[in-house]
Amino acid sequence: MVLTDKKVWTWHSGLDADLYKIRKHLHQNPELSFQEFETSQYICSWLDHWGIPYKKICETGVIVDIWGEMGEGPQIALRADVDALPINERTGLSFSSKKSNVMHACGHDGHTTILLGAVYHLWHYKSQLKGMVRCIFQPGEEAEGAAKKMIEEGVLDNPQIQEMIALHLWPKLPLGTIGIKTEGVTASCDDFSIEIRGKGGHAARPHQAVDAIAIGAEVIKSLQFLSAKNQDPVDPLVIHVGKINGGSANNAVADKVTIEGTIRTISTNARTDIKSKFLKLISGIIEQYGGEVNINYVDGHPAVINDLKVTDKVIKSAARIIGENHIIKLPSPSMGADDFGFYSEKIPSTYFRLGIAEENQEFYDLHHPKFQFDESVIPIGAQIFIEYAMNCLKGE
Repeated sequence: MVLTDKKVWTWHSGLDADLYKIRKHLHQNPELSFQEFETSQYICSWLDHWGIPYKKICETGVIVDIWGEMGEGPQIALRADVDALPINERTGLSFSSKKSNVMHACGHDGHTTILLGAVYHLWHYKSQLKGMVRCIFQPGEEAEGAAKKMIEEGVLDNPQIQEMIALHLWPKLPLGTIGIKTEGVTASCDDFSIEIRGKGGHAARPHQAVDAIAIGAEVIKSLQFLSAKNQDPVDPLVIHVGKINGGSANNAVADKVTIEGTIRTISTNARTDIKSKFLKLISGIIEQYGGEVNINYVDGHPAVINDLKVTDKVIKSAARIIGENHIIKLPSPSMGADDFGFYSEKIPSTYFRLGIAEENQEFYDLHHPKFQFDESVIPIGAQIFIEYAMNCLKGE
């Protein structure tokens, strides 16, 4: 992509106060995945105030299609997630969440506000655009299958979206920088639940029973072997057991144990291979020890894979806003997950980090009850979105 020296748009600094107001309102009124009815209504109220048309999708999702007035051209998309988490806020902010155990602890209030800032400007500069930019306010990112459901409802169709970008606030990068890389950015996220059924009995007569807890211990040990010895060490894999439930008394042999966990990979081949090995290994172990098994293996978010060409466009656009010295090449992927992977497996896409770490200030990670960020990052994120869209759709 070749950038011209001509600046075709200007940030309306008078909008900053409105954006900070929007962010505070969203932060005070968080809603969980697929329950974002008030959030959706609030987004629409600002679009109505600005005279910008929109349509609803998947009940609480909002789509804004901005058509350039200079004729046909590329069709691109920008995405922000709008949902909150079941976390009790402990930031001490004057605009802390009004709802017990519901908090914007992952920055989605910032993402939503950033996209609204981009929508406002792209709408006002549509006379200089060719093609269309679709701005997607997506519900349910913290839940399973939200992006997949949006795709099934046609969010990438009519017209067909050709490329797409998204950002995520990131407390491990300096404020106002971005972190970006090609290829894998976040991991796939598949979950499992293993129900082991044995035969109950008395601890004094273990030979007359089938100990589900003992079998469960063998299962957990084998999972560590599977991740350490059955996987290419340069192809990341995480197998984590996060929950175990079983037994009723210290002198009884448990007849049932459930084990729950998650599996993270970057490559599609590793994801497919580890699922096959997992199912075969676990079933074999449990049957070998005389137990019965029921495995629920849930294929969750795909890995987010950044497209080379789209990433190059984002880098060059961001350089115009924050300068090349504020662009950080991420050295490795994160084993965290984001349902943006559903989009990136369908169309060329890029997902980047927007830094929020302030110098000499303690920071808290995503999903922490004290997570917060400086609102000055909102115009920066919005301007990167705008510059990317303007350069993709510029009518020259």
